[in-house]
Amino acid sequence: MSSLINTKIQSFKATAYHNGEFVPVSEQDLLGKWSIVFFYPADFTFVCPTELGDLADHYEQLQGMGVEVFSVSTDTHFTHKAWHDASDTIKKIQFPMIGDPTGRITRNFGVMIEEEGLALRGTFVINPEGEIKVVETHDLGIGRSAKELVRKVQAAQYVASHDGEVCPASWQPGDETLAPSLDLVGKI
Repeated sequence: MSSLINTKIQSFKATAYHNGEFVPVSEQDLLGKWSIVFFYPADFTFVCPTELGDLADHYEQLQGMGVEVFSVSTDTHFTHKAWHDASDTIKKIQFPMIGDPTGRITRNFGVMIEEEGLALRGTFVINPEGEIKVVETHDLGIGRSAKELVRKVQAAQYVASHDGEVCPASWQPGDETLAPSLDLVGKI
C-alpha cells in the first residue's frame, strides 16, 4: 500500500448537508485554504457522534487558523440531515457533512472497508495546494482526538511557512523547532 502523503487530492463531486441546506461540494472547495477531511463509518452510531461532537467543539479554533473541515461517511446527505435533526451532539456541527453513498471519495482516500461499504476512521490534513500532509487511520473502535488534530494542523502550517524547520514530537506552537543538519546527527 503506497502512502497518500504529498499526493494531490483526486477530483470528486458530492452533496453535503451544511447549515440547513444541501450544497454541492467538490475537490475545488478544498483548494486555497487548509482543509481537514474527516471520514467516519456511519451516522446514528456510537463512537462517531463523540468524535464529530469533539471536532465541532474545536471548529471555531480551526476556522481561526484558516482551516475548513469536511466530514464524510458513506451515508447520504439526507441521512446527515436526519441525524443532525435528531441528535443534540450532531446539531453542534457547523461544517459540511458530505454524503458519499457511492464510496468514490472514501476509495479515493483509501479508507473504504469494501465488505461493509463503510469508511474507516480516516483523517486527512490538506494544504491550500491540495496536497495531503497528514494521514491518520484508525480501526472502527478507536476514537480520535480533535485537540491532537488541531496540534497536527498547527505543526503542518508551521512547517509549510518555515522552510528548513521541522517540529519534533509533541511540539506545540511557541516550542522550539529543529533545523535538520549534519551537526544534529546523533545529538538529539
